Amino acid sequence: MRGKVFLIGAGPGDPKLITLKAAEILKKADVVLYDRLISKQILQMIPKKTKKIYVGRKVGDDYKHQADTDSLMIKFAKIKKIIVRLKGGDPIIFGRGGEEAEFLTKHGIKFEIIPGITSGIGSAVYSGIPLTHRKYSSSVAFVTGHEDTMKKKESVEWKKLAKSVDTIVVLMGLSRIETICKNLVSGGLDKKTPVAVIQNGTTPKHRMVKGTLSTISKKVSIAKIKPPSVIIVGNVVKLSDKIGRQKRK
Repeated sequence: MRGKVFLIGAGPGDPKLITLKAAEILKKADVVLYDRLISKQILQMIPKKTKKIYVGRKVGDDYKHQADTDSLMIKFAKIKKIIVRLKGGDPIIFGRGGEEAEFLTKHGIKFEIIPGITSGIGSAVYSGIPLTHRKYSSSVAFVTGHEDTMKKKESVEWKKLAKSVDTIVVLMGLSRIETICKNLVSGGLDKKTPVAVIQNGTTPKHRMVKGTLSTISKKVSIAKIKPPSVIIVGNVVKLSDKIGRQKRK
């Protein structure tokens, strides 16, 4: 018999957005391997007796970092531990949850995936932006702005994406925002298409800057917006003036 790994999404930042199931499993865990975007409040939900190991990975870190995390999961699973691999947002929305599940399957280790609210949704909701709306958006795409460096070429076809969906949500794309916007315009989107960039969504440090495809890059620079940030492109962004204002009352 071996232990079991739970691949858990902790949500977008607000500790109250973690699921009941995730919170219950955290209380039973022997070991928690957590990412850099896990808030202090969520870490405080973990019993003091539980072993907590930081395995946060930043953009640009090499594959050895992931290999170390994989080794830790095997190490503790072999001694029949309950292991939580705790990730920000949702574990399988650009969170390597799928790759880790494949790895655990290959090594015969039991696992369970517990979904969480992805930052792309949480940040939008807390900003008063409905990603779909009967008048403005019947489709939404979640896209990474930072692809695997091992790929020979970029797989996101921004120019085709521009006219394929009504709302585009870009995660990890802040450093490339100017290029992304230019590609979307080249693909046929109007330069005046609304764009919102949300930093630290759902947390007390939540900030939002709005503009258009032609102006947002400069506005983000002036406002000194930093990661973690989410980019939302589409006419639904305009609704934040109304819905966001009502939410703050």
